[in-house]
Amino acid sequence: MINAALFVSWALAVVLFDCFWRRIPNWLVIVGVVLACTFAASGYSPFHIALKDAALGLPVGLIALMPFYLMGVMGAADVKIFAALGAWCGVHALLGLWMAASIFAGIHAVCLIVPAMIKARRSSAAHVVVGNGSANRVRHATFMVGGRRATPYAALLAVSALGSFTLHTLGATQ
Repeated sequence: MINAALFVSWALAVVLFDCFWRRIPNWLVIVGVVLACTFAASGYSPFHIALKDAALGLPVGLIALMPFYLMGVMGAADVKIFAALGAWCGVHALLGLWMAASIFAGIHAVCLIVPAMIKARRSSAAHVVVGNGSANRVRHATFMVGGRRATPYAALLAVSALGSFTLHTLGATQ
């Protein structure tokens, strides 16, 4: 019971840090990895995985998202949280978590783009700039929310893991 409560608390902390401050402190990542490995080693993992599964999930999670960080399309915290989730959930769960978080990220992007496009169209219809005899539309940034352009991907990964945990727990009780 305490193992589940600590996982849920840790995942919610990831969500809060990523959504409100857009930063995830390294101590939170380390706490997550230590708790995940400790519970796996003691046989009390909330996901019922063994230490070898946690030990494999950690580097696989890190390696899987590292190319996206190196290309500059993902933050380091996103990669570290995915590695920590590999330790919590095991390597077998990573693809599902990644897919769910990516779907959520796509929905988030649509929710940002559509209102920005509507605002840009309204603004450009009201403010037509004339240059060289032709009408040019005013362009606006589309992914800006609170002065930041990125989707809180680590939060989406944590929410996906919380959903997986909920489904796992419901399946275990039936």
